[in-house]
Amino acid sequence: MTTKESAPRIAAFFDVDNTVIRGASAFHIARGLWQRDYFSARDILKFGVEQAQYVLFGESQEQMTRLREHGLGIIKGWSVAEMTAVGEEVYDELLESRVYPGTKEIIDEHLAQGHEVWLVTASPIEIGRMIARRIGATGALGTVAEHKDGHYTGRLEGDFLHGPRKAVEVTALAERRGLSLPDCYAYGDSLNDTSMLETVGHPCAINPDPKMRKQALAKGWPIREFRKRRKSGRRGVVKSSVTGAAWVTIQVSRGLKAAARGVWRRLFSRG
Repeated sequence: MTTKESAPRIAAFFDVDNTVIRGASAFHIARGLWQRDYFSARDILKFGVEQAQYVLFGESQEQMTRLREHGLGIIKGWSVAEMTAVGEEVYDELLESRVYPGTKEIIDEHLAQGHEVWLVTASPIEIGRMIARRIGATGALGTVAEHKDGHYTGRLEGDFLHGPRKAVEVTALAERRGLSLPDCYAYGDSLNDTSMLETVGHPCAINPDPKMRKQALAKGWPIREFRKRRKSGRRGVVKSSVTGAAWVTIQVSRGLKAAARGVWRRLFSRG
């Protein structure tokens, strides 16, 4: 057996939000969908409230369940093909410029060494695969929304790909593809990625939040920082996230006011 034949198969696994892409990819996709009238004002305002609660008070299982059910309810009946097409447009408009150049360099280095590169995200698998294809990665693992006859049913296939579930799916993928996890790499920014990073032999924190930074230092994991300006931990995340939620709320408010003015003009221009 040659050395090449006996060499282990290696992959690098990347979280997406704040690791590959600045900010929450699902939020930017939702923003693009709202601009195309896929969301009602009520839907997007509710999302804004949930987003603010998340960044101010932290994550809870109850909140994750509520967000999941609300999101699935919104997309029920949507065309999978149309959703994918809109995702491509939103990538060009909003996501491409948010890819961290430093992370992209690491991805390219892995590919140059013959490693597989997989994105692992809680976002819909269609979005994960689209981003993976755009940046040249091998593929993606993501949350799978059930669809029938080309339309979403409003239910999930399996579980929400979040926290410990990431390690489960990475391990299953490694078994299917014959990957040697002790030789593999994983990158993430938050404690939600811990289980995935602990699954491989070469974990690394990218743009870590305060809790992940503390853990990475305690475990001796490498830390890579690609943010142009370091924020004072969670305060920076809260500021940017609340600003994003506020932007949506303001835009919806403006839209409602414009609609009200239109109705007012129509009512009083008659007669």
